[in-house]
Amino acid sequence: MFIDTHAHIYSSEFNSDRKEMILRAQQDGVTRILMPNIDSQSVDGMMALANEYSFCIPMMGLHPCHVRENYIKELEKVEVMLRKYPYSAVGEIGIDLYWDKTYVEEQEFAYRKQIELAREFGLPVAIHSRDSLHRTIGILEEMQDGSLSGVFHCFNGSADDAARIQELGFYMGIGGVITYKNAGVDVTVADIPLEWLVLETDAPYLSPVPHRGKRNECNYIRHIAERLATIKQVSVEEVGRITSANAIKLFKLDAVNSL
Repeated sequence: MFIDTHAHIYSSEFNSDRKEMILRAQQDGVTRILMPNIDSQSVDGMMALANEYSFCIPMMGLHPCHVRENYIKELEKVEVMLRKYPYSAVGEIGIDLYWDKTYVEEQEFAYRKQIELAREFGLPVAIHSRDSLHRTIGILEEMQDGSLSGVFHCFNGSADDAARIQELGFYMGIGGVITYKNAGVDVTVADIPLEWLVLETDAPYLSPVPHRGKRNECNYIRHIAERLATIKQVSVEEVGRITSANAIKLFKLDAVNSL
């Protein structure tokens, strides 16, 4: 059993074969797919999938790469949607210093605001921290009052970063990057207990080896689990069992699925 805790399967990259891709994921043991939101434009497609497939579970948030001049209106829409539907998390939120630094301060404002929304609604957060891990962790350390929970999506930090994240009570999302030869994630993850990890694909992005450079799919999560199992010297089934239990606990998936 695998739970993909982060996949953009509403993306246009799947328009030609979305149903087939979802079926392949089911056949390979993926029992739930969590969908982080991007902005107001992605909501309809995401919710259509959530309505069609009970195991495709939506989050609600404003992605840092989509924080632009209209970010206040976008944040207002996030709050409105959170009041309308029982989402599994506030996400994908965070700070991205890789693609564009034009709206860095606005990104931080949006990050803080959405953490506050997560606290208000009692939801975990899914954090994007590309080239901003120290900054996103630092803000969370400042705002953590014991009520916040969540995951650092696409974790690729150091052992010290991992320790700080665990101290906050947060999980780390492990995806295709763990299969890349020189990424270094495998070295850090070796010392992180499985009890702090969840699996994710970030489909259609960051395909694991042997599919690197091609469109990612949810069923490729098995390659991630296999690599993690090799690092931890346990079975793939054990990786699936522990990481799935972590995801169920974090996102309260049994409660979500019963609604």
